[in-house]
Amino acid sequence: MATAVPAERDAVAEAFPGPVRERELPGAVVHRVAGGPDLLAAGVGPALAAASTAAALTAAALDGRPYGLVVCAGIGGGFAPDAPLGSLVVADAITAADLGAETAEGFLPVTELGFGFGTVTHRPPASLAEAAAAASGARTGTVLTVSTVTGTAARAEALRARHPRALAEGMEGFGVAEAAAAHGVPVLEVRAVSNPVGPRDRAAWRIGDALAALTEGFGKLAPVLESWNTA
Repeated sequence: MATAVPAERDAVAEAFPGPVRERELPGAVVHRVAGGPDLLAAGVGPALAAASTAAALTAAALDGRPYGLVVCAGIGGGFAPDAPLGSLVVADAITAADLGAETAEGFLPVTELGFGFGTVTHRPPASLAEAAAAASGARTGTVLTVSTVTGTAARAEALRARHPRALAEGMEGFGVAEAAAAHGVPVLEVRAVSNPVGPRDRAAWRIGDALAALTEGFGKLAPVLESWNTA
């Protein structure tokens, strides 16, 4: 399970009561929870998240203990009014929102630039996303991955116009999904909403509430994830 920063990793770990031990890898440290998931604070941004997740996946495969599921977990911005502060979002599509090119006609995703390769969306298994949402009371929709956090109403509107099903944005999901796809491992993304997507207002952020929602959500998600990973 990959998070961006240690605070998110620790919020997830609180949902699992077992002791934790660390395993240092090149470029990453995996926290192994007895009777629970392996946790990785993969770093901020899609590139570092992809590199750290790939390191953990490769090490597990070389050990003969490959992972059966990768979960990207964390807090993020929510698109009002569909994803209010403190709510939980489960991605049924993980989309790179700014991977492409700006043109005179507007933004073009990399899949429409004529290169014949590339992707901008990874889709978690539908049955897993549905079961995770049902267990945790989360909303399902697109979670956008951005390299620059949205800070204006105009950008929020542009993103929602291009991605009408978007519920949240984060900075790591697509990178984690790329690493998982390279290893042929299914992926899921779960976000607790800490702030609205739009004008940047730190006073309006509710990080503590979002981290608490993440812990509570994973307490409910644990049986779903365990049954999926051992199926």
